Amino acid sequence: MKKTMMIGGAAALALSAAVGGAALAQQAPAERSPARADANRDGQITRAEFVDARVQRLKAIDTDGDGTITRAERAGAKQARRAERLEGRFDRLDTDRNGAISRTEFQARPERGGRGPGADRMGRGGPRGERMAARREARGPLVIAEAEARATEAFARMDANSDGAVTVAERRAARQQMRQVRQERRAERVARRAAPGSQTQSPPTPGSE
Repeated sequence: MKKTMMIGGAAALALSAAVGGAALAQQAPAERSPARADANRDGQITRAEFVDARVQRLKAIDTDGDGTITRAERAGAKQARRAERLEGRFDRLDTDRNGAISRTEFQARPERGGRGPGADRMGRGGPRGERMAARREARGPLVIAEAEARATEAFARMDANSDGAVTVAERRAARQQMRQVRQERRAERVARRAAPGSQTQSPPTPGSE
């Protein structure tokens, strides 16, 4: 049965905004955080959860099976995830399962706290998301084998005792280490810009003739 919304214009706009915000907040499968990789929520992340599951998600996006994910394949996967989320949200609102959302069903929906119209402005749909998309575009197609190698290296760095599982303490230690590395790199960049002869320094003002 074709699904329709039997609601007024203002309510329809509100539903569209709520669903659109959720769509913008979705993470790309190759960029899930370590904590979210803990599929069984046991407080530990195994290699299968962190590396193998990630590779499987990438292979699912690689529709032609050539080992790389192109811009078109990425866009297709994003569209499929958005359609799935919209379908799920519709089904949650359509409590009587008649393929239409009545005003009563719409008004009975749970409130979504903490997400105003601009909630995603600085998230994946805002400037930060645009910069990340630009960097992905500049890198070209994503090679699955390379992504697997990077994930394997990242897992090995976190798994300090090499027991095949990353604990909460190991994740915290890895985050602290990465934070320190970023601070050191930032300090190095600042020092290079401030060094004599740096190209970022303003050129001397020519003397008057």
